[in-house]
Amino acid sequence: MSNSSSITQFLLLAFKDTRELQLLHFWLFLGIYLAALLGNGLIIITIACDQHLHTPMYFFLFNLSLLDLTFISTTVPNSMANFLWDTMDISYVGCAAQLFLLAFLISMEFFLLTIMAYDRYIAICKPLHYGSLLGSRACVHMAAAAWGSGFLHALLHTATTFSLPLCKGNALNQFFCEIPQILKLSCSDAYLRETGLLVVGILIVFGCFVCIILSYVQILRTVLRIPSQQGRHKAFSTCLPHLAVVSLFVSTVVFSHLKPSSMSSPSLDLVVSVLYSVVPPAVNPLIYSMRNQELMDSLRKVMTGLFQMK
Repeated sequence: MSNSSSITQFLLLAFKDTRELQLLHFWLFLGIYLAALLGNGLIIITIACDQHLHTPMYFFLFNLSLLDLTFISTTVPNSMANFLWDTMDISYVGCAAQLFLLAFLISMEFFLLTIMAYDRYIAICKPLHYGSLLGSRACVHMAAAAWGSGFLHALLHTATTFSLPLCKGNALNQFFCEIPQILKLSCSDAYLRETGLLVVGILIVFGCFVCIILSYVQILRTVLRIPSQQGRHKAFSTCLPHLAVVSLFVSTVVFSHLKPSSMSSPSLDLVVSVLYSVVPPAVNPLIYSMRNQELMDSLRKVMTGLFQMK
């Protein structure tokens, strides 16, 4: 029997069955991590270097790529080190820091995806008001509000989670520290406080999701009235990837944090956590760049300029 004051480290027990399985996941995670670094890094460099991409849509995409880089770097490098060196421990402080960053980045991702949906709604449904509603100052204010709200949300969750008495050991059936796994170690009814916060957080997520869906309903109605087939295709090509990203992220995060205990199993928890913490940061650059000819043209121009400088 232990409590939170006597715990100095947590044990991350995911993928600890066989040495071969650890090495397999190391190489898999390494490939995904390098793909995320390359894809998001290229988007960040391209948007920063090309003046033609200094628009609200690409400003928010720049923020999303920066967010995804931080997101995947919070969990994957530490996990790869554990797989490679056959270790499973993470310090108490390291676990708290990881949980804080994850809560912060997940909140930020939802806020930012909502803002991006609003950006597409204004661009397609109210193009004449785009400059006045989404000027540079408005974009900076919205981004700052998202970052600030995510920070406060994460701080509240982290403080509440690590104030709970933990008396069911220090083993987490996961490859990183997350709130549902730590709640399983609590032996007190105080965990209801964090569960309540999770419910509030999910309601916020649901509110963001409703705003996104309403935005796309209006976008769909507007696009269907466009007489030109090329115009409809261009509008859909910029909106459908965003909707795919939102659907994957929302469904996996909500399921991970609110699924019934009867549906919980180590293998299912691992699959769901990979789907929301590892896959989106690696897939987002591919989704946003492949259907965006303007971004691809700018990327080729930037890469050509870099090679010429060499």
